[in-house]
Amino acid sequence: MRDQENYATPDLDIAALRVEYGVDAGDNHPGPETDLDESWLTDGWEPLLRNWIEHATAAGVTDSNAMVLATVELTDSGPRPSSRTVLCKGLSPEGVTFYTNYESFKGRQLIATPYASATFVWPALGRQVTVRGPVHKVAPETTAVYWQSRPRGSQLGAWASLQSRPIASREELDRRLTELTARFAEVDPIPVPPQWGGFLLRPESLEFWQGRRSRMHNRIRVLVEPGNPDIAAMKIERLQP
Repeated sequence: MRDQENYATPDLDIAALRVEYGVDAGDNHPGPETDLDESWLTDGWEPLLRNWIEHATAAGVTDSNAMVLATVELTDSGPRPSSRTVLCKGLSPEGVTFYTNYESFKGRQLIATPYASATFVWPALGRQVTVRGPVHKVAPETTAVYWQSRPRGSQLGAWASLQSRPIASREELDRRLTELTARFAEVDPIPVPPQWGGFLLRPESLEFWQGRRSRMHNRIRVLVEPGNPDIAAMKIERLQP
């Protein structure tokens, strides 16, 4: 077993870690650009979010479609926040789509409390976007289309893993995968597991954040009228940093 202490940096001052964003910020600046403005959302929120994901991809950001998904866990002590990173696998004016095991922690939480917040973060570009709103399962047909685009190994992994449930060892998990691989050896295409599928997060609000000098960041919030994705019905406002 590796000695984890070998990786520690005891003299690191975490409180002093700081990046200066914005024009003329020197070497720490992720790149010159004009200030985020309300006019950037003239065509709605979806084109700008898509554009920022594309910029992150072009800049070499790993998993540029990753987002931190926050859900609500209902416990005997009351509701508790729960978060993890997932991948956005669909983007449209209707919302943001991601896929999971419906019996996982997040799947069960979303079914019990169908509301979520998701944040895309690209520190190297000094940008982030937070999307909040109700969540519902996508149609089985939509799940099936995405499922067929997944690598075979990912499909087998979805069948092998009882996501979020305890397991005795890594060896047992590997054994399950080996058994499922043999089971589907002559099956093509592999069917979608009954407990697996997509969720669509329909935005009620979005916030576009752009880092700027002296922590005077740009924050633009978009409020979407429930059930009405029409751009004319959106409210766009600037927030103080």
